[in-house]
Amino acid sequence: MKNEPLFNKSSLLKLLAAENISSSLHEHKAFYTVKDAEMNRSEMSGIHTKNIFLKNKKNQFFLFSCYDKQSIDLKKLSKSFSLGNISFANEERLLEILGVLPGSVSPFGLLNDKNNLVKFFIDKKILENNEVNFHPLENTSTVTLAVKDFVEFLIKRNITIYSIDYETYSFIC
Repeated sequence: MKNEPLFNKSSLLKLLAAENISSSLHEHKAFYTVKDAEMNRSEMSGIHTKNIFLKNKKNQFFLFSCYDKQSIDLKKLSKSFSLGNISFANEERLLEILGVLPGSVSPFGLLNDKNNLVKFFIDKKILENNEVNFHPLENTSTVTLAVKDFVEFLIKRNITIYSIDYETYSFIC
């Protein structure tokens, strides 16, 4: 297949282990929404997230990770960060760029962004926690890992992280 992603759940977990990044894997039925996760995630530690993949009319792509209970105003987001008219990217682009299907969006998908097309924005609430939960490129499991390890993992791969405050729609750093 020509658009085979570089990383999938198995290769991601192997990479985390190879880099001695401590994580916990939680297998579960597929979570497609935050509500699915809230009702079925049991006793996972750490902050829970929602992740949205957006694009503008210039075909610029954006991944936003925030606390799962945070409401997002796309118009405010667009205006505050001068993104242009943004909307959800379609399933084809999601699979092509991040290597995931709807419901499985995760910052780990940035590992599959071969052309560095996606700007990644993360909620300061996530960065203020000790542990974070993300899907490991599929929505039938969740990985819990230290926020510090997650950030270092992305930085090591030259992935730029924009820290923002979703309460005020402003950059933190």
